[in-house]
Amino acid sequence: MKNLKLKFVLLSLSSAVLLSLGWLFPHCGGFALVGFVPLLWMDMLADRYGKRHFFWWYYLTFLLWNLATTWWVSIATVGGGIFAVVANSLFMSVVWALFRMVKRRMDGTLPYIFLVAAWIAWERFYFDAQVSWPWLTLGNAFAYSHTCVQWYEVLGTLGGSLWIWACNMAVFAVMRLLQEGRMRELNVKARVALASSVVLVFVGPLTASWVRYATYAPAGCASADVVIPCVVLQPNFDPYDKFESLDQRSQNAVALSLMSSALASRDSLAPCLVLAPETFTSDVCLNEISQGATVRSFKKAIEGRPNVNMLFGASSYEFFYQDEAPSFNARRTAGGTWYEGHNSALMIDCGPRIELYHKSRFVPGVESMPWPRVMRRVDDALGGVMGRCVGQDHVSLLNFVTYSDACRTATKSVPLGCAICYESVYPEHFASYVAAGARAMTVITNDSWWGDTHGYRQHLRYSCLRAIETRRDIARCANTGISAFINQRGDIVSSTAWMERTSLEGELHLNDAVTPFVKYGDVVGRLASFVFLLILFAFGVKVITQPRPSRRVSSRSKSR
Repeated sequence: MKNLKLKFVLLSLSSAVLLSLGWLFPHCGGFALVGFVPLLWMDMLADRYGKRHFFWWYYLTFLLWNLATTWWVSIATVGGGIFAVVANSLFMSVVWALFRMVKRRMDGTLPYIFLVAAWIAWERFYFDAQVSWPWLTLGNAFAYSHTCVQWYEVLGTLGGSLWIWACNMAVFAVMRLLQEGRMRELNVKARVALASSVVLVFVGPLTASWVRYATYAPAGCASADVVIPCVVLQPNFDPYDKFESLDQRSQNAVALSLMSSALASRDSLAPCLVLAPETFTSDVCLNEISQGATVRSFKKAIEGRPNVNMLFGASSYEFFYQDEAPSFNARRTAGGTWYEGHNSALMIDCGPRIELYHKSRFVPGVESMPWPRVMRRVDDALGGVMGRCVGQDHVSLLNFVTYSDACRTATKSVPLGCAICYESVYPEHFASYVAAGARAMTVITNDSWWGDTHGYRQHLRYSCLRAIETRRDIARCANTGISAFINQRGDIVSSTAWMERTSLEGELHLNDAVTPFVKYGDVVGRLASFVFLLILFAFGVKVITQPRPSRRVSSRSKSR
């Protein structure tokens, strides 16, 4: 039994390490293609030797994987970080527990098909759950290896999850054939067919991706008419100083200085989009939006530059002068007035135009309160510790507008999408901007809460996957870095350093084409959900109509 426990420890560690590498080091996403093999082998051994309480072994595997890749959340919030690691590991373990339950009643490959379908269905459900933390969606393992997954434009990130599972299952099946001596029973043609199939599962998607990467011609690169010159401001404020001790006037002065330097060499009529990061300002009241000090100072700075548009983030709020709460997320001031808070993006120019977008995908607990109808009372009793941001029901676009005169006669309007921070983690949500007509994308964020860890690097790389899925250029603006320009193939064209006060100049190449992923959505996730429910239904029927089989334990187990 000691030897078995040692095997379990080694197999659990092996899976955790292999699954983690893609999130920690460049060009290591391929390790995920065999990351589940040790766990699958451990699962097989548990059945063979009648191992009881096996749940804790696969929970340990998932716990180590989550801890190695997302421990940095605890830097911003200790409780939230612990909850994210422990709870996400539990959710993964529930999927595996369902697989083991199905395996007791169903034979052959069906339980393994169920495992694949259940895992991907869970990942899809997780995107829309009230408590949503899809950071470790399997397809994200290739964020540092984007040249290997150019076909995400068709299948999306969950297509990557499917590829990972297909490769793991192929290797596991071959290992079982070898271990059980059944490989010798196959004739030459069968062996060649099996080997060819395994190689094809690994090499086929890689080859298709490399060909697509080499032959893809980014739209908008051949004509100046479909390019927006861009300046990204990276003010580099420590987030705790920014929100606790640094006044807004000082922050505005830094941004205005960076913008003035970047625009100084440009013609006054030259078009340019200027980006400032998420929650740059907190003085935007929606009841009188044009009167905020930051809005007025930015508009004054671009006077005489009719073709300069500025997009910046704001912690905005709106007052409601009524007796009843306008929503479950509303709070009251000391004077009794209701108000709602938003994490917003504003687009302005030198004229009266102000466009607004409210973030709608929130970090659980920190920004949003799950199940607000119920949790509102709990949060009130705790003193209002949870975030209560109010978002939009659907995405809307912000327009880059150029004029023929002093911001009076518009000559061109280009719709752009703006994903605010956490929204860039959600593939279908990001694609919905493009489905609404966005010709290029922006991402504004503040990743400095996590310090100099893998967190901000992973977040940056997820934008590379979003660029592939939508085939849109992305201008990414981060408070402390990394700010970057990403092209339609997912390449980081240029970027800033971490924790540096600077600006970055680049271009957004516009694209009107719609990828299959944008057009048809997450086909892999929907198909997996259907297969999961179908097999689960068959399992339920079998449970009802057939008696439960007795637990079978091998003679080798008894001898141990």
